[in-house]
Amino acid sequence: MREKKRLDSLLATEAELARRSSDITAYFDLAREGEEVSSDLRREVDALRGLVEKLETETLLSGENDERSAIVTIHPGAGGTESQDWAEMLMRMYLRWAERQGFSTQLYEYQPGDEAGIKSATFGVNGEYAYGLLTSEIGVHRLVRISPFDQAKRRHTSFASVYVSPEIDETIEININPDDIRTDTYRSGGKGGQHVNTTDSAVRITHIATGIVVACQNERSQHKNRERAMSILRSRLYEYELEKKRAVTKGIEDSKLDIDFGSQIRSYVLQPYRMVKDLRTRVEIGDVDRVLDGDLNELIRGYLQLRRKEQKA
Repeated sequence: MREKKRLDSLLATEAELARRSSDITAYFDLAREGEEVSSDLRREVDALRGLVEKLETETLLSGENDERSAIVTIHPGAGGTESQDWAEMLMRMYLRWAERQGFSTQLYEYQPGDEAGIKSATFGVNGEYAYGLLTSEIGVHRLVRISPFDQAKRRHTSFASVYVSPEIDETIEININPDDIRTDTYRSGGKGGQHVNTTDSAVRITHIATGIVVACQNERSQHKNRERAMSILRSRLYEYELEKKRAVTKGIEDSKLDIDFGSQIRSYVLQPYRMVKDLRTRVEIGDVDRVLDGDLNELIRGYLQLRRKEQKA
């Protein structure tokens, strides 16, 4: 069914390309006859450009798991309340981006900060190529701004880490020895609604050998939360093994960098100037608000183009 959906999407895209090209040709014909079509023509060209950029991005997604859905985990780093607030800003940014792409999302685990923001959050982004697109976000993100929590209005630097793993289904076998895991239950907490339970239904699983910790509190049933947490653990272990292989060939393991100075992949500066800069690709965007509202495609495309060049080198 997944392959059928992919092929249907390809056929629909081909039909849309043909239709938009035909419409643009028709507008040029009308213009030659003296009709005023400049605004309509500009709209069609912009729409075609957006579609072509989307297709160009998809051609850069050739990794083994790029077409899968993604599991995203965000942790604050150095900076206390500042970084916890920044981590929540990042979570909102990715949720808005997913909404823009037509992806569905599901919150699995949410630990609120002591004063503001979050201590950690894990959520799924479900859709074709979600993982391949979000691999560009793995690493440490740095924010520079005037602190809303500082009465002296001083400038603060905050850090948060983003980790992304592919959603693993039954086609990939991951064997987990029951003796290698420790399961803890606790009472869920969060923003209210289904995230507040009166029983210890939330589940946290620790993989002792690797130190990987996953949690789920989205469901009211402890059994369902454990089942979902085990699924997340399988995905994290799969990505862990892939990272070990990458580390052997590249000599580094980027996802294990300290969440602090000197390890960031991207900077978001709100003061004294406004700029988002990816330190790997050198892509710079002056409209910080647009990026924080989920418009990440230029940054993602820049990373995928860099990755393609490195693969060819």
